[in-house]
Amino acid sequence: MDGMKMPPPGSPPPGSMPHDGMNNMDMPNMGTMHTSFFWSKDVIILFPGWPDHSLGMYILALFFVFLLSAGVEVLSISPAHKPGMSPMMAALMQATVYALRMGLAYLVMLTVMSYNLGIFIVVVAGHAVGFFLVKYRALAMAGRAQGLSFSNLTSKV
Repeated sequence: MDGMKMPPPGSPPPGSMPHDGMNNMDMPNMGTMHTSFFWSKDVIILFPGWPDHSLGMYILALFFVFLLSAGVEVLSISPAHKPGMSPMMAALMQATVYALRMGLAYLVMLTVMSYNLGIFIVVVAGHAVGFFLVKYRALAMAGRAQGLSFSNLTSKV
């Protein structure tokens, strides 16, 4: 066996995963990476060390993620094209809002990928509240445009 090195005794065979599943990489401070939903305040959301294993910071993180997901829904409405605005400026404004919305949507997706059940629940709730706000505003504006009060509009729906 010239030129071929043998692995040291007791080491895993070449090409196999070691028992810890991390492929022989030493990754300090990574914590446990879950692959199924779990319920705990001990989670990493977006950045290492956040929410820092404290209940208060976890609740603050839940509130922040709720606002992020509601913001995604609120930004789903394209900005209105104002009369006299050039098409280039209107398109630039809409593209900027779209880029912001997509950035927030990807951040929300990454938070859900923590597999924390609390995060998942507040993301769904945030999307629902944001959707409600958008639809309520649209119905109210449609009612005003038709000269109806909102209470008359809801009784017809």
